[in-house]
Formats: sequence, structure tokens, C-alpha cells
Amino acid sequence: MADHDQPDIHLNLNVRGLPVSATLKINERSHQLISEGKRIFKLGLGQSPFPVPAVVENELKQNAFQKDYLPVLGLKSLRQAVADYYGRTQGLGFSAEHVMIGPGSKELMFILQLVYYGDLVIPTPSWVSYAPQAHIIGRHIHWLETKAANNWKVTPQSIDELCRTDPGRPRLIILNYPSNPHGYTYSEEELKAIAQMAQQHKMLVLSDEIYAELHFGGQHISIARYYPEGTIVSAGLSKWCGAGGWRLGTFAFPANLLWLKNAMATVASETYTSTSAPIQYAAVRAYQGGIEIENYLFQSRRILSKLSRTLVAKLVLAGFEITPTHGGFYLFLDFSCFKDQLRKKDINSCGDLCEQLINEIGVAMLPGEAFGRPATELTVRIAFVDFDGARALAAAQQVPSEQPLPDNFCESYCFNCVAAIDLICDWVRGLG
Repeated sequence: MADHDQPDIHLNLNVRGLPVSATLKINERSHQLISEGKRIFKLGLGQSPFPVPAVVENELKQNAFQKDYLPVLGLKSLRQAVADYYGRTQGLGFSAEHVMIGPGSKELMFILQLVYYGDLVIPTPSWVSYAPQAHIIGRHIHWLETKAANNWKVTPQSIDELCRTDPGRPRLIILNYPSNPHGYTYSEEELKAIAQMAQQHKMLVLSDEIYAELHFGGQHISIARYYPEGTIVSAGLSKWCGAGGWRLGTFAFPANLLWLKNAMATVASETYTSTSAPIQYAAVRAYQGGIEIENYLFQSRRILSKLSRTLVAKLVLAGFEITPTHGGFYLFLDFSCFKDQLRKKDINSCGDLCEQLINEIGVAMLPGEAFGRPATELTVRIAFVDFDGARALAAAQQVPSEQPLPDNFCESYCFNCVAAIDLICDWVRGLG
């Protein structure tokens, strides 16, 4: 067929110009550079460094034969296990009827925005996929400004100011805590105040609690405790269970929003059909908890907490303004204190900065712009996950639980993360 005979190709305007997800792009770039023989410290993709707990992995092996299509909403026993988990950990009164299972919380979030007709409200900075999903669907996006001095957290005042501009407009606000990209979380008082404001303005809250079990103190609090009728709780296996590639996410709805769950199920039935059967059977064991799971979580938290404090201390000594984080495996670092020196190297944006650092010292990170910050702010996200999680867990288990991990633990078992931060610190010291 001649070129002039080719059919016209029309790309949806909402998709045209959108790049590949920044997290996946940096991971592919890192692998490409490594394949070329370059040493790269992979602080870009936020993938859990820890293996799937052995008891959960064994459950998957035992259920490899499961081949049937499962219900669109998910395996009944898994939905009940998730409901029981929220009752056990948060005192929330969900039943199996309130829970929906999907192939990753990311897919469920997309379908939620598709079926719920409302504006998307998100803090800046926030996870890289919230806004692109809204853009693809054609929803209006409102960014809530935050400040580094307040650990990048949303305030009730900012919510109130937005909602008063157009009272009664349907809005969906996404709160993610402990947060990707900065690792901070909300106190009980802060959550109560935000819940009260959301309730006052009848906002729908999607509480993204994917990192809840990685709260360093094991004391995560869900905002659903204080605004149960308007909060959907989102979670999954990827972060706390080390099973990102398994692709299993969960949504828990209050009774008055079951109509929204049912609408999402309709879309799911015409798209992904159901979540992988063997994965769902294995996930039942994960959500049932028990001593093996609790020990796994305890060791994961103490390792991540120790590593976060070690890295933050090094950065502070190098001149950065950053405080210890509360959970997860991220740091959100601002290079603005070195702005004048960076300009002399023709670095005027966070994109320039990330490009320079991966080329000069082999440290892969993501620019703050990918998380909704201004390009000129010179912020970056660091995912401190480049270490052998299985080896670190085995070493941590040798240290009695009542004792802190030794001072040199991170240098011994999380070497790449420590070395990468040392390289960054040396690099900024050399700016002059």
C-alpha cells in the first residue's frame, strides 16, 4: 500500500504528548546504562528491596494450579481477609462486601477517576501517576500547594480555600501517607482537621495507604477513622509485602459508597475481567497476618528507619535542609541552597540536575517536576532501595528486637544507598 493510502491515525488529545511514567522511564534508563558497563546507583524506581515473605510465597506455589476466572470484585475469602485486616489494625468496620480487588491499586485509581465525575485535588509534590491519569480521562486537576517547612503536607486551610472558590463542585482528593515522594506522614490531630474540612465540603477522599505498614513506628492511622462515610482506603501488596510485580491492589469502601464500587466493577468486567487467581489466593495469607508477617514487618521497618536516619544525617552535614522521615523509602531533597553554584554549571532545573548527576556520578533519581513541583525548584526524589533486602533482613534478625541495629549496619548491608548519598554530598561540596 502506498503511503498516501495509509489510513489516518488519530491519537486521543488527552494522551498526545504524555510521556511514559517517570518511575518506569528512569528504571529502564538505569538498566540501559548498566548494560553499557556503567556503574549506576538505582535510586529512581520505588520498588521494595525486600523479598516476599516466605509464608506468602509458599502459598503462591501451592495455588499455582488455580486457573479459573475469579469474581470481578475479587476472591470472597480475600475480600474478607482485607476487611478483617482493617478491623484488626484500624478499628474500621468493613465487611467483604465493602472490598474490591484489582490488578494493582494503580488500575483501581484509574477506574475510580473514570466513573466518578469530579475534579482531582492532589498535593504538590505527589506520586507521578495521579495527575496523568486524570489528564488521560479528562478531569480537571487542582494542585494544593505545600511547604517544605511543613514537611510538604496538606493543610485544612488550603482545602478550604480551594473549595470556597466553587462551593458544591464534586471533588476527589488523594492523600498518600507515609508519602511518596517525601516519606512524611500526618499526625492524628492533622488527620482529624483534614477530615473535618473534607466532610464540611463533601469531598470524596481517596486515602492511598500503600505505605501504611512501613510507618517506622508501626503506628499508621487511617483518615477513614475520622471521615468514614467519605473515605475510600487504597492499598495493596507492592510496598509492604515486597510484591510489586504481583500486581494486586485493594479498595475498601464505606457502605454509602457501594454504588461507586459497583460502577467500578462494571468497568472492570469490560477491561481486566479479574485479578490473577494464584496471586489472590496467596494474598489471603498475607492479609491474615500472624507472627511470620509481623516479624517481617518489624525487621523491614527497623532497617528502613535506620537507613533513612543515616542518609538524612549525611545530607544535613553536607548543607541540605531536610528532617528525618516517618515511613516508606523516600527522601525529597531540595538543592536550592546550592542554586548559585549550580547555575555556574548551567544547571537551572531539576531535570538538568538529575541528568548531570546520573552522568557525572552515576546516581539515578527523579526530578521534582515529575511530582508536580516547579522545574526551577531544584528538587529531586530519592528512593533508597538499592540494596539486597533479603541479606539485610537476615542480618537484622540476628540483632535482638530490644536493641538498636549497630551503627555500621547501613554501611554493611545497604552499601549502595550510603555510597550514592556520599557521592551526592561530595559532589555538592565540590561545587565551590
